Amino acid sequence: MDVVLLSRLQFATATMFHFLFVPFTLGLSVLVAYMETRYVKTGDETYLRMTKFWGKLFLINFALGVVTGITLEFQFGTNWSRYSAYVGDIFGSILAIEATAAFFLESTLIGVWIFGWKKLSKKAHATVMWLVAFASTLSAVWILIANAWMQHPVGFAIRNGRAELVDFAAVVFQKYAVVEFIHTVSSAYVLSAFFVMGVSAYHLLKKQHIDFFTRSFRIALGFGIIFTLIVVIMGDRNAVAVAEKQPSKLAAMESLWDTQTRAPIYLFSLPDEKHEKNKIQIGAIPGMLSLMARHDINSEIRGLKSFPRDERPPVLMTSFAFKGMVGLGFYFILATVLGWIKRKRLSESPKYLKLMLWSIPLPYVACELGWMVAEVGRQPWIVYGLMKTSDAVSPIAVSQVLTTLIGFIVLYGLLGVTGFYLIAKNALKGPGIAA
Repeated sequence: MDVVLLSRLQFATATMFHFLFVPFTLGLSVLVAYMETRYVKTGDETYLRMTKFWGKLFLINFALGVVTGITLEFQFGTNWSRYSAYVGDIFGSILAIEATAAFFLESTLIGVWIFGWKKLSKKAHATVMWLVAFASTLSAVWILIANAWMQHPVGFAIRNGRAELVDFAAVVFQKYAVVEFIHTVSSAYVLSAFFVMGVSAYHLLKKQHIDFFTRSFRIALGFGIIFTLIVVIMGDRNAVAVAEKQPSKLAAMESLWDTQTRAPIYLFSLPDEKHEKNKIQIGAIPGMLSLMARHDINSEIRGLKSFPRDERPPVLMTSFAFKGMVGLGFYFILATVLGWIKRKRLSESPKYLKLMLWSIPLPYVACELGWMVAEVGRQPWIVYGLMKTSDAVSPIAVSQVLTTLIGFIVLYGLLGVTGFYLIAKNALKGPGIAA
């Protein structure tokens, strides 16, 4: 293994582990804010208990997200110093805004929410939770703008041997950033909805706290059914953006080797990168890729063979991750639609409740697959078309990266076991009797 591969593995380990907690923070903050608002409006103590129960899980998850996210920005200086030197004027400014304007705001507001139960009015306390949700989303905005710039660099000029920012508005408001933000945040909302429904399903199967978890399930179900549809809609818009800005990624996603009009989608394909073909391709839908990417069934889509071999992403991983993500996306729609049909008789639907209980991990898998498509599909570029990953790594010894990679795996493994144990323990314990 060389330093480039090890540094990529280290950053991927930290990022993907951190991203186990980020979507839950984004979505559950909104759900908890809604529950507390219902308590303020109705005075119903059940909503207060819901706020505190789900709020506790939110806080545990948030703490884990903070701890696992701190190391990421340091790696731009330790493992990716050449990247930081070349594009730091743009990328660094975005991360600085996220840290100072969003993360600290979010952390401060969470402190107010935790310690403000008896010091603030009910309305003020609920408002603070909505502000927490807003600050969490604001943090995601800047992170996703930074990532979108890596996917499609705009608003810069090459001066003095580095990329310098010349149009901040172009970076912030480019279409790629807008589409990526809506798609990613909607996916986070789906994850949170499925988590709440899954935990609620567990307690409904146990015939405990029926009213409490029936209400929780229905709130999350309404939330989930809206955003599962938005995820699919924005997935379509994302495909259009990828076709326009990253045609090599689109070809890898669908393992399309030859440039062609009326390009098909295969329900399953097994790419053979060495021989530039698919060993297996099943379930062809003629013209569907052209229609999805260009909204024109007769449009031409570039195949992988039209790109130099050293500028193609890893096809097998990108394709499998994409098809897995899409398949799960449609499963989430079916699961929430079925839930909507059964929403008035949840306690009488044990098979469906078991399905939702065992579905808890699936949105996590879908989110991780989505990031694999975005990041692996961008290779060999760290900034698409501007800087290759091999040129961005720090000039450090392989042994140093290997040592820290092992350290990350051990440390994050311990954090993961501890964190998910605490979340599972409190989730399965239930709300108790008192608020």
